[in-house]
Amino acid sequence: MDNISIVLVEPQGPINVGSVCRCMMNFGCSDLRLVTPCCAYRSLEARRMALKAESMLSRAPVFPNLQRALADCHLAFGTTRRFGKYREDFLTPEQGAAHALSQSPNSRVAFVFGREDRGLHTSELDLCQFFVTIPTDNAYPSMNLSHAVSLLLYELRKGTMDVARVSNDDQIPAQAVDVENMFQHMRRTLLAAEYLDPQNPDHVLRTFRRLFGRTGLNDREVRILQGLWSRIDWIEGERKRLSGRT
Repeated sequence: MDNISIVLVEPQGPINVGSVCRCMMNFGCSDLRLVTPCCAYRSLEARRMALKAESMLSRAPVFPNLQRALADCHLAFGTTRRFGKYREDFLTPEQGAAHALSQSPNSRVAFVFGREDRGLHTSELDLCQFFVTIPTDNAYPSMNLSHAVSLLLYELRKGTMDVARVSNDDQIPAQAVDVENMFQHMRRTLLAAEYLDPQNPDHVLRTFRRLFGRTGLNDREVRILQGLWSRIDWIEGERKRLSGRT
């Protein structure tokens, strides 16, 4: 569990933050990351809920956005209960835990939880390679934040007892910051090549995000793709030069 991170995006209740710390300590997970939490996230009531996990609350780093929070992560699972366009191929908590535990112990894996009332935005889910949904009843699908975190951590803890983890340093996924830089380069390149619709370039790009997210990209593969986009940039520049376009 040392390579597992729990990321809370804009948690709105200090009691929920404290409760998450407590359940993380219950299951042996210690890396909590907060994205623009509520002002009182370290209040007395939060510390009371955290109990012996108060130190985790005190040292939890705060980030201005999810991209920064995931910068050093190699794989991210976004939790969501909303279905629809761009939200497909959901994993159950058990499947998500099994996939996370199949990664090298040297890679950092994040489970991302959204706002208590609105969850994660589509743009935030774009930064996650997989989606996890808890199969709650349709009559009342929304779960308490700390309860949802506990359920995911239970599956992870259970999985550590019966999943053999094989280390292969050559197959460690690329860090999120490098993958996102590659996607931004890809976006610019395909826009310049007139492959993407300039009015909605992310429509097609999200398909590529899902495709690469399912397969996973290591450092070498990211460098190869960056080289491909750079080559396309050069070819496109030459094409425009020869055609007299600037």
